Amino acid sequence: MSVQKQIQEYIAAQPEPKRSDMKELHVAILELMPKCRLWFLDGKDDKGKMVSNPNIGYGIQTLEYANGKSRDFYQIGVSANTAGISVYILGIADKECLAREYGKELGKASVTGYCIKFKRLKDIDIGVLKAAMQYGIGQTGARH
Repeated sequence: MSVQKQIQEYIAAQPEPKRSDMKELHVAILELMPKCRLWFLDGKDDKGKMVSNPNIGYGIQTLEYANGKSRDFYQIGVSANTAGISVYILGIADKECLAREYGKELGKASVTGYCIKFKRLKDIDIGVLKAAMQYGIGQTGARH
């Protein structure tokens, strides 16, 4: 099954209003990154055990590990969770940047080093979320 089909099915499987919010968020990210690589991680490990929530990924960056190895991974991730939606902005070195620069303006959201969680899209300022994502994309030497 294609990645696009997996993403469509994942979004379609969400209950309303989360489904509509995820569709809107998906479109907004594709507007920021129109030619980006799309990813879908089903949340299962190599043995088929569920270890995380499924994730939709956008863009591509190279992650460098301490042991010298590297691998490609997405820049922006979106996942449904029990409380709402999580947006992951990966590749920002300053782990306090998101909260400091965007937290107060964002609205009703929890902001950590690389994750912004919110219940409903209407609870946050989508323009501020887009600005945070754009900042993150710029930090990774984007190849999206």
